[in-house]
Order: sequence, then C-alpha cells, then structure tokens
Amino acid sequence: MHARDLHLDYGIVEDLLKAFLLNEIQKFGFRSVVIGLSGGIDSAVAVELAARTFGPEQVLALLMPYRSSSSESVEHAGLMVSRLGIRSETVDISAPVDAFVRSVPQDHRMRRGNIMSRTRMVYLYDVSARDGSLVVGTSNKTELLLGYGTLFGDMASAVNPLGDLYKTQLRGLARHLGIPEPIIAKVPSADLWEGQSDEADLGFSYEEVDVLLYMMLEKRMDRSSILAEGVDEAFYDRVRTMVVRNQYKRTMPVIAKISGRTPGIDFRYARDWQENIVYRLP
Repeated sequence: MHARDLHLDYGIVEDLLKAFLLNEIQKFGFRSVVIGLSGGIDSAVAVELAARTFGPEQVLALLMPYRSSSSESVEHAGLMVSRLGIRSETVDISAPVDAFVRSVPQDHRMRRGNIMSRTRMVYLYDVSARDGSLVVGTSNKTELLLGYGTLFGDMASAVNPLGDLYKTQLRGLARHLGIPEPIIAKVPSADLWEGQSDEADLGFSYEEVDVLLYMMLEKRMDRSSILAEGVDEAFYDRVRTMVVRNQYKRTMPVIAKISGRTPGIDFRYARDWQENIVYRLP
C-alpha cells in the first residue's frame, strides 16, 4: 500500500463537511464559530471550510501566539485571514503561560507545551461564551488515533470537521480548497517550543503512519497480514500501542454505572433531540 491509496474525492468531502458544520452548529440555534488559527494546515482547512459554510462575517479567527512562536506561523495565520476576509483577534498568551510554567522545569517541555495548549483553549472558550459562538476543532484523524494532542487543550472543541481525515488526506483536501502552498508544504508543528516538529516528536512521518493506520482500521488487517506487506515489526507494535493506550483521549470521561439510564452509556441523545434533522447546504 501507498499514501496514494488513501486518496478521496475531495469535492464530495468538501460538500459533506460543509453540510456537517451547518447542521451541527445551527440545530441548537448558533450562527457563528470561533477557531484557533495557528498558521498550520489543520486550522487553515477548518477556517476555510467554516468561511465557505457560514460566510466570513460569521467566522472569528483567534490568533494566540506565545513569545517564542514562529514568525512564520503568525504570518501564515494572517495570510488565511486576508484570503478569506474573516474577522480576527490576536491574544498574546505569554503572560498567563509564564505564570503557570514558572514552577515547571525548563526541560519538562511536554508539561510546558500542555499548559500552552490549554491556555489557548481557555481563551477560545471565553470568546465562545462572549460571542455566543461555538468552537470548531482542528484535530485530524492521525493525531486523534495516536493521541498526539493535549486533552482539554488543542483536542477540545464543540464540533470537529477534520477528525475523520488522515493527515495525508487533509493535505489533499487543502490543495482542493486552494490553501496557499507554503502552509501545506511546511514542516508540521504545534509550535509549542522553538524548533518543535510533529514528525520529529513522533519518530516517523505522517505518510508512513497513515498507510499503517489505514491498514489497521479501514482494512482491518491483522498483524501478520500487515507485516507481510513489509511494515517493520517494531513500527507496527509501537503504533498499535499508541492507538490502544490513548483511547481515553478519544472518549468522554467514563462514568461509573449506577442507574438504568447512565449518561454516555444508555442515554446518548444529547446532540440529537430534534426529529427529522436533515443535512442541508446553504
């Protein structure tokens, strides 16, 4: 298998995701959204889809740089704001993050990165409450499966249009949408510390792990069949461990069952009260 085997009809994907956003945002009376715009490909695709769905006036991009954030990230976020004509606000998170990390050793980069990510989500949800809008998520399928994200940080949102797209598929959708090539082509990074790179943190490329995840999930191939395709045994075992170990990040907190109608176990209708809901495009 190769990454090209993950190709989708991105015109259809665009229509499905716009219908999804319209339905999930409007069925509870909301008309606008807020998105954390980092300058990376994931948030660029999310904000592009939102602008095409609701119109630029109903989309607010929140730029939340830290003092060590890449100038390129800020530049690329601004590029998307100008391209779409959406509203934007910039919040420098340096002061609140520094107040939290003062007691965290410099070499504990993951702890510091988690604090930064959760600080950004605090601002996003405060703006959501201020404006009566909903937070649109930007985590892709590869990140969700591997647990490569911060729980209640960058993984938090009200709705997520990207969570069923592997990173390589997200790149295909980005090109279909006309996202500027510098955003698509640059090295993926959460920009949590200077020089940080997603693929360096993970120890493998998105392209190679997406092919493996596709075989594991979509094709439901067992271990021996996957190894027969030439996948390295240690690589397979590591990725499988990551997927299993991070299941808790992909679900709501597990509730101990006491009654006959337990939220999230028996009672699952929180998002679907209304009858005859139909996905509609504007």
